[in-house]
Parts: sequence; C-alpha cells; structure tokens
Amino acid sequence: MDRFKAMQTFVQIADQGSMTRAAAALGTSLPVVVRSLAALEAHLGVRLFHRTTRRLSLTDEGRHYLPSAREVLLAADAADLALKDEARELGGHLTITAPVLFGHMYVAPAITRFMQRYDQVRCSVLLHDRTVNLLEEGIDVGIRISPLADSSLVAQTLGTVRRVVAASPDYLARHGTPRHPRELDGAPCVRGHVDGPTPWTFHEGGKTLSVTPQSRLAFNHLAPAIEACAAGMGFGSFFSYQVLPHVAQGRLALVLEDFEPPPRPVSVIYPNARLLPARTRAFIDWMKAEFSGLRM
Repeated sequence: MDRFKAMQTFVQIADQGSMTRAAAALGTSLPVVVRSLAALEAHLGVRLFHRTTRRLSLTDEGRHYLPSAREVLLAADAADLALKDEARELGGHLTITAPVLFGHMYVAPAITRFMQRYDQVRCSVLLHDRTVNLLEEGIDVGIRISPLADSSLVAQTLGTVRRVVAASPDYLARHGTPRHPRELDGAPCVRGHVDGPTPWTFHEGGKTLSVTPQSRLAFNHLAPAIEACAAGMGFGSFFSYQVLPHVAQGRLALVLEDFEPPPRPVSVIYPNARLLPARTRAFIDWMKAEFSGLRM
C-alpha cells in the first residue's frame, strides 16, 4: 500500500463526501478509491467511514485522523515547494509595510541589505502609521509594533521597544525633573499627532496610571515633534527607538523610567499560509536575523 496516496484518497473522500466524486477529483477510478480506502483502514485497524447505500460519514476515528492526515499532506506539499524554490534563483516581487519612522530608521536599511543579497527580488515598501490589513491590501509581510489581534495572520517576535517620556536637558534644568507621573498632569508637552489630548499611561505597583499633559505643540508626524521636544518645548511620549539617537547625542533625556508600561513586541507578520513563496520565507528569516534580540 502507498500510504501517502491512501491518505490523499481518504482526505478527498472526506472533502467530497462521496467516493465517486473523490475518484473524479483524483483522476482515477472508483474501484481504485475503494481499494485504497480499504487498505488504509486495514493498516490502521479501524473504520474511517460509516458507509450505507445512501450516505457516507466519518466515524469518530475518521474525524480524529482527518486533521493529522491533512497536516502530513500539507507538510509534503511545503517540502516539495521548498525544494523547487531552492532549485531556482530566488526572485519575484515582495510588498512590505512598516511604521513610518521605524521603517525609515531600521526596516529600510535591512531591506536594502536583503536585496543586495538577493538581487533578483523586487520590493515595494509602504510606510504607514495606521494598522494595515495585509490580506485586503495585498501585502506580503508587515512589521508591527503591537500585539497581534488578527488570527488570520502569523506573528514572529523580533524584539521589543519601550514607551518612554523624554525632555531636553535644558528644559529639565529650568523646570526640574519629575519624580512621579502625576507631576506631568497639566505640564506642557509636544505631540506627534493632532487628534487632541490623550492620556499617557504608566505602571505603578502593578497598576495602570494615566495622566494628561497639556498639549502645547502638536504635529501630524513624529519627526518634527521629537525635534521640538529636543528644542525644549516640553515633554514628549515616544517609542524608545524614536529618541535613543537623540539621547545618545545628549539632546534628550529620559524621565520616569521606573514607571514605564511593559515593553511592546516588534513582530514580522504575514498571512497564515503554509505554502509561502521562497522570497517571503527568506525575507522573514532575514529580518529575524537582522533584529535578533532587539531590546530598546
């Protein structure tokens, strides 16, 4: 008995609900399908289907066996595809999305290095600060800074970033360094959005604490907000990666680090599909290597 073909036959019968339709789908004859199923049942020592003259239905053993059989067939298809992909030069087109500033600072250079390694791959890179729907917008891979809520996607964590509060050393010298988040309530702040005042979240003793600084200056983009913060216009709440270069240069200082909320994951996300193209799998592996152990 060819166990692989027998499993294919079993899955087709279950999917088609008929041995006759399964035979047509497999491009073979009804007697071949009947013999293949009988051989598989004899090998397993159980009946997989209840059979009457009018109805065909899975037994309890058949329902239990069906997901495992599908897994084996999918794994075999994936192995075949991987071998075929490796046999030819990696190529094709990838569409990638990432947050604007993180994409500009970190993702774009990593993509450039990826394309230098695989010079037959073409890429379109879409930088957005909104949540992009990969499936609806035809995007292959995304980089996201937040937990994954969509179960139709797969997320592999690359690292973590923190939500931090920063101000210029000059501003802190003139107005003092806050020791508790409540000292920010009503304090002047710079925002990287124009949606109106929103609370800043902190953690204290396992509890969440929110304060709302006074919005003195607001931009619809983060880069000028960070520059204004570094120029002494007040406090700003940013992701750590956005301000660490300015901290290293002495233009910004972090405050209230003991009250920061838990770090957020930075993930590479992609559709929940087993048969990913080789270029997509190669890019995912590349990003995992590029950002291995990222902690900001």
